[in-house]
Amino acid sequence: MLQTLRVRNLALVEDITVEFEPGLNVITGETGAGKSVIIGALGLLLGERADKSLIRAGADQCVAEAVFHLADSSDIDAILDEVGLPACEEGQLVIRRTLAPNGSGKSIVNDSATTLQVLKRVGERLVDIHGPYDHQSLLGTGFQLDILDAFGHLWDARGSYEALYDAYRGLQTERKGLETADAQDVAQQIELLKFQVKEIEDAKVAEGEDEAIVLEQGQVGNAQHILELADGIRNALADGETAALGGLAFAQKALGDLAALIPEAGGWRDEAHSIAVQIRELVDSVERRVKDIEADPQRLQWLDERLAQYHRLKRKYGATIPEILAFLERVRTRLQDLETRGERLVELDRRIEEARGKVEQAGAKLGKSRRGVAVKLAQTITGELKDLGFQHGAFGVELDAVEPGPSGLDGIEFTFAPNAGEPARCLRAIASSGEISRVMLAVKAVLANHDSIPVLVFDEIDANVGGAMGKAIGVKLDRVGKHHQVMCITHLPQVAVFGRTHFAVSKEVTGGRTRTHIERLAKDDRVEEIARMLGGRDMTSVTLKHAREMLQQAS
Repeated sequence: MLQTLRVRNLALVEDITVEFEPGLNVITGETGAGKSVIIGALGLLLGERADKSLIRAGADQCVAEAVFHLADSSDIDAILDEVGLPACEEGQLVIRRTLAPNGSGKSIVNDSATTLQVLKRVGERLVDIHGPYDHQSLLGTGFQLDILDAFGHLWDARGSYEALYDAYRGLQTERKGLETADAQDVAQQIELLKFQVKEIEDAKVAEGEDEAIVLEQGQVGNAQHILELADGIRNALADGETAALGGLAFAQKALGDLAALIPEAGGWRDEAHSIAVQIRELVDSVERRVKDIEADPQRLQWLDERLAQYHRLKRKYGATIPEILAFLERVRTRLQDLETRGERLVELDRRIEEARGKVEQAGAKLGKSRRGVAVKLAQTITGELKDLGFQHGAFGVELDAVEPGPSGLDGIEFTFAPNAGEPARCLRAIASSGEISRVMLAVKAVLANHDSIPVLVFDEIDANVGGAMGKAIGVKLDRVGKHHQVMCITHLPQVAVFGRTHFAVSKEVTGGRTRTHIERLAKDDRVEEIARMLGGRDMTSVTLKHAREMLQQAS
């Protein structure tokens, strides 16, 4: 569940902290008070794109932070582990998002920076937000198919189908690439590819050779200077009149004589001898290294030309030798495909036919499961709709066979007959947004028992619904709250009275600035808030009495 939500400098909010409870949490307040900021803050935390215009004027950044407590955090921990983030400690998950006026911001999970994509993945497992404009999603066939598969726990079967379908489409795309090229175009491609292969192969490209050439080029081009330096080193250390080895030879003899008078001088003589050996080895190393270096104009010309050849290849085929060699392998493969185009087309046709057979087999199996689930889903949603005022309504799920598509071999249509004796019509033919709202709530109530998302948020799901239906919606939300944490922003007192926890949002002007506040209401405060929702700010004893009665009946 969502334990704590803190928001700073977002729209009209300067700084608020909300402690939510299990069950149904209702949020009420006058229009424009800032109730939607709660939804906006949650959206930011769940990976939605941020609009810097949401930052409160004059603030250096806005901040949204949420603390979730999860009875089972294994799904979330699996995602966090996959992306290298720390797991939840004792089921606690902390998400924080900041946004600055220049558009920069940070996304943080459990004190570690992450990306919006990760927030979105995590958020999809935590919270399901349904806003006042989401009813239209119920009319889309893709969404309807998702509902059916979620209800029937068919995601594994659907995933297996989708993998086969993706492979099938990949083969079709590959064949189309070969088939659409005309003979002249193929011939031109083959000619170009052969040239590219020949150019790289003739160059006998070898990994690391370019670096070796650069090194040798510098040595051959500076051969005279290198030899002069080597002579100077040899003279300074071994052959010159003042060479180090000559001085060390004198020092060793003197130290040997001194050892007769000072015993430790024998050790010094040994050290001098060791130094002389090291100097001789150093001189030998220098001479061995430079003995093959010579100022060879022909070698230098070859090195220049070879290096220029590498530069040309890098400009055309890749910035590094491994990239050039990888390009060569791709070109060889493409060349072989084109040169054996006819055989490739025949082979692809065989593989496409085989892949389609697997797709149809998996799709038929998935479709059979869907048809069994569809009847049960229709019956279950119909039962939920009876609780929402459609005593004689009937919900239907119609499936028909279609060509293989990304989600299966099934077309789907949700239908609804609100009244007895009326034919069922597809949902998009229902003009009443109030009816659509109730159908959506019924669907959400059904799915709530079939998924593990802990938090459900309903933003004005009772829009365009009369007071009589408000009670039915409140009862339904309260029942869903028995298994999930539910948050509901509402304008209807008939819904608000069913909240186990009630928050009121208000705004005030102080110091010339408007600020939004949110307050958890105690029992007496709830009576006044419900009375305000019933009759406005001019509360009377009648409205207060009515409010008390409504709260008592809902308890």
